[in-house]
Amino acid sequence: MARILCIDYGKKRTGIAVTDPLQIIATGLTTVDSHELISFLKKYFQQEEVDLIVIGEPKNLDDSDTHATPLVKAIIKRLEKEFPKIPVKKVDERFTSKMAKQAMIDMGMKKKDRRNKRTVDEIAATIILQEYMASV
Repeated sequence: MARILCIDYGKKRTGIAVTDPLQIIATGLTTVDSHELISFLKKYFQQEEVDLIVIGEPKNLDDSDTHATPLVKAIIKRLEKEFPKIPVKKVDERFTSKMAKQAMIDMGMKKKDRRNKRTVDEIAATIILQEYMASV
């Protein structure tokens, strides 16, 4: 089996999480600057086999698009063009940033460390991936 990779895409930063090769456990991988995402993925895909890319889809409570939805739609098109053999699946990402911040509090992280938005993005990607794995 190969890994599932999850992307929490943002205008500035992108959180990335992956499963283990057996697709049992989701783990935060890293956070990259969004303009470096494609080059990061090219390197990663040379080292690791990935079956599926899961990406968080930003939606409002009423299911309407958010200000970030067009950015995510654009990166999905780019991912499909750059990596045509790896399917891309959208997953609702509502509340994942809030859940990530709460998880950091629950883990006992200091307030100073919780302000690191890179960590929030990586944890949010992990939560999105866990929710996807629980739904299939």
